Amino acid sequence: MKIGIAADHAGQMLKATLVKHLRAKGVDVREYGPAPDPEDDYPIIARVLGDALQRGEIERGIFCCGSGIGPAVALSKMPGVRAAVVDNEWSARDGVTHVDINVITLGERVIGDELAKSVVDAYLGAKPEGGRHERRRKQIEALEPRPMSTADGASGMRRGI
Repeated sequence: MKIGIAADHAGQMLKATLVKHLRAKGVDVREYGPAPDPEDDYPIIARVLGDALQRGEIERGIFCCGSGIGPAVALSKMPGVRAAVVDNEWSARDGVTHVDINVITLGERVIGDELAKSVVDAYLGAKPEGGRHERRRKQIEALEPRPMSTADGASGMRRGI
């Protein structure tokens, strides 16, 4: 499995810990994003990771920052990217088995190194389940933005003022 990992300035130490942990396990890890800079903007770095996922360069992603919240919001705006803030093993597994999350975001200020390693292992070890979860994943995909057509009633739409 090819894993992409990125971080802003607030997640660099956790990112380094996780890269070392994953490579020691033989995981193909690709690092994304610029060199650390206190003025970096996580939405831009998240976009780089999300683009790699959309292009199929990686199968799953990890983003490290201070809290995990901002990048999860930014990444989830991208079609086909399902990101979640995760701080425990159960949520990591459940997020994949039920929702098929393909990016986890971790807060370096929130989660310790050992727990982060365990969370990442749970995330990478999980597989999506079928049945009702597949049906729900399709419902989530249907929420992704798409161009409106006349079949959607676009011809009769008026702009609000």
